[in-house]
Amino acid sequence: MILRLDLLRHGETELGGGLRGSLDDALTDKGWAQMRAAVIARGPWDRLISSPLQRCARFAEELGAQLNLPVQLEKDLQELHFGEWEGQSTADLMKTSSQELGLFWTDPYAFTPPHGEPVTDFSARVLAAVERLHAAYAGERVLLISHGGVMRLLLAQARGLPREQLLNVEVGHGALFSLSVEPGVLLKEAH
Repeated sequence: MILRLDLLRHGETELGGGLRGSLDDALTDKGWAQMRAAVIARGPWDRLISSPLQRCARFAEELGAQLNLPVQLEKDLQELHFGEWEGQSTADLMKTSSQELGLFWTDPYAFTPPHGEPVTDFSARVLAAVERLHAAYAGERVLLISHGGVMRLLLAQARGLPREQLLNVEVGHGALFSLSVEPGVLLKEAH
């Protein structure tokens, strides 16, 4: 059976752009508006799954209450931990770590930010979480509220992109995409 998985990226956060990773900053008013606008006339969903970070979880709780749907927090669907790069903008990193940043952008699987989470580990935990979701909720339509990195990974897999193109996948704040998940975490983008 197929799991219909809608992916919603959190909206703009209080501390702005850059590599947020595991930093737990809140949404701005604009971020809330971006997410609310994304779900209008979408669904219906059977349940909501969210990253536990507040930029995702607070909206999931609000939406779950509005739609009378269960909300499950899934720590394995948190953003990549960027180590020493957390909270920094790419513009700042270009000044201090341009060579390393270039290596990361060229092939994020081959270069890990200092004290960060390797993308291979990130990929393994995200795909294992999606496999658990499929096993538990096949036949349902689920809204997953998560992060840009998680969504890029899943969309790149669904589109069959080579690993070097992971960071080329565009995922704006409040963006909503649909995937179908088949057994063995075979992902297909739904339109």
